[in-house]
Amino acid sequence: MTTNMAPNVRGVGVRGKRTVYSMCGMCAVRCPMEVTVEDGKVTWLQGNRHDAALGASLCAKGSAGLPFEYDDERPQTPLIRMGARGSGQWRRASWDEVLDYIADKLRETVEAFGPRGIALSDRGGFFTDLTRTFVAALGSPNYFNHDATCGGNVHNAARTVFGFSHAALVPDLKNAKHLVLYGRNIVESLMVKEAKAFMDAVANGMRVTYIDPRASITACKADRYWRVRPNSDYALNLALIHEILEREIYDKEFVERFVIGIDVVREAVKDATPEWQEAHTGVPAGELRALVDEIATQAPRVIFHPGWMTARHKQSFYVSRSALILNALMGNVELPGGFVIAKPPEYYGRKSLKPLAARVPKVTEPRVDGAGTTRPSWDPGIGMVHQLFAAMETAQPYGVGAYIAYRHDPLTSLPDVEAQKRALDKLKLLVSIDVRYSETGWYSDVILPESTYLERANILAGVPGPVPVLVMRDQAIAPRFDSRPAWWIFREILHRMGVKEALDFESIEELWNYQLEGTGVTVAEMRKEGVVALASAPKLTPRDALKFPTPSGKIEFDSAILREAGLPSLPPYEPKVAPTGDRFTLLFGRPATLAHGQSLNNPLLREIAPKQVLWIHPDRAGPLAIRDGDEVEVDGGGSYVGRITAKVTPWIHPEAVFMLHGYGATVPVATRALGVGVADQRLQHGKLYEFDPAGGGCALTETIVRVKPATTTGAKS
Repeated sequence: MTTNMAPNVRGVGVRGKRTVYSMCGMCAVRCPMEVTVEDGKVTWLQGNRHDAALGASLCAKGSAGLPFEYDDERPQTPLIRMGARGSGQWRRASWDEVLDYIADKLRETVEAFGPRGIALSDRGGFFTDLTRTFVAALGSPNYFNHDATCGGNVHNAARTVFGFSHAALVPDLKNAKHLVLYGRNIVESLMVKEAKAFMDAVANGMRVTYIDPRASITACKADRYWRVRPNSDYALNLALIHEILEREIYDKEFVERFVIGIDVVREAVKDATPEWQEAHTGVPAGELRALVDEIATQAPRVIFHPGWMTARHKQSFYVSRSALILNALMGNVELPGGFVIAKPPEYYGRKSLKPLAARVPKVTEPRVDGAGTTRPSWDPGIGMVHQLFAAMETAQPYGVGAYIAYRHDPLTSLPDVEAQKRALDKLKLLVSIDVRYSETGWYSDVILPESTYLERANILAGVPGPVPVLVMRDQAIAPRFDSRPAWWIFREILHRMGVKEALDFESIEELWNYQLEGTGVTVAEMRKEGVVALASAPKLTPRDALKFPTPSGKIEFDSAILREAGLPSLPPYEPKVAPTGDRFTLLFGRPATLAHGQSLNNPLLREIAPKQVLWIHPDRAGPLAIRDGDEVEVDGGGSYVGRITAKVTPWIHPEAVFMLHGYGATVPVATRALGVGVADQRLQHGKLYEFDPAGGGCALTETIVRVKPATTTGAKS
């Protein structure tokens, strides 16, 4: 088969100066963007001013899109592996050859395991209608996003309380009087619009309580900072609920009308007094009571943020679930200063984008991870990718032979790299589709270079919100190398597999026109501003019309989904054993200038990247003869030992150490990031299959490491 040349979008290559509306691709947030193009070259990037909440703002990562575009250290042509996996021996291939190679391996997989033996993971977000459609068109149920290491716990917790994802709960910070954050580091792990709204709200008098074993920059903006013991935040929430119910300062009318299971919650927290939690969290009982006193005067304009990256410990799901229960007790749903429920276009009498998934038959095979079947509390729409690795390794409940990682790097995001590689080695085919050389890509059989976000157009996306919008990423410039957009890559693979109807579009404009059927919006209107609002102003649902898509139609403190899964709605807190001596709980995070493992090789971001250091409390560092600035060794119990500089500081809990994530890269052709710092995921030895059973998220902060002064011979890796 001979492929057509990858189609360019109309207007690309035109001489002169023009503005193209796109979406940033430098992290998973995907902020709307204005791109200035002069004579076929990008000369300026800024936020899309038609999005009032964003304005012209971009973060450091977004501003680094220009040096990323004009950097040559990225895949430039399709590559097929020649030597052993991870050996770095590649040969260049044409698109025809590489796509035929992939199709042949997919057919081998189907012969061995059936279509269900094919899996794909991506980063989730706006454009998953394309990837879900691709996987379903092949006949497989096994689409995954990255939420096993991010928001899977809070997503699934919200489904058990409200019947929809946490992403549908939009905090109205502008009108809020108090925001309680559980490690949600808004100022550093930032979404630009959220960070701007947060800073404006703080300036306007919103109170902030920040709860975290480490004092992040967000903690510096808070009125109250509680340095809790690592992984103890569930105990804190049980005590908050106990105190609120005991003192009857909740919204009784709201709870009576819209909640079921208040008696179940009362029973679960009956012994969770402020004094009880103090022994587990370290938060003084009097301080907890002072917070309750304060929010009693501020309700319902009090928001308990349920979290974003909640893949932390084995009760993280219940931290998020109890935080959502606290919001319902405040009665803050669909009220100013509380949570506004995101609205689909249909709420305002408009139509949503026509889904690509409607073009393929529904797949009835059970998922390999059990999401929605043997694991009823896990959303089958996102899956839990660690169980995909378990199936690769064990062929249970059935075998997996082919895995496509699209803009997803599990070898950087999931725990225990060596365990992952053992599972990946069982595959017939491992494909990486990416704009950069990732750790997973370097271990793959095939690397397919996707065009950068400035060089490609994506499918259109609909974003629910107080006002739903349609958003566009248009192609700004022609690809610099032999790369292709994802929609074209997936179309060509499907065509080779004999599946043509799913993505049978000759151009992205044809695909866009299909999506826009019935919406009343044209491609020209989308191109004019990049963001099209489907209502003139937000509208709150009247209380009499408020309903929830749960089995009961109400907010479920007593969850039907959890009962089906054989899980409690609020179990007892599981006490944590404090590590002593040279042992610590390993915590990680990221700064505002880097997005996980994808940023450090960027020419600009590498230049301004902070040095990776290990935060350690002076009370623990002293007995170990560790001084500020010393080199130390960090050992997770496997073959990998990291060497890092100690930052001795009182602003971390004595039981924990902390480092930035995204360092310790091993890909030799990404020269700026190579060998810089320590890979925390490689220290998480034996943790690949440890997860929160209710929510499915990885237990990323349950790793215990040993820390000691570095030897003169250096650390092994």
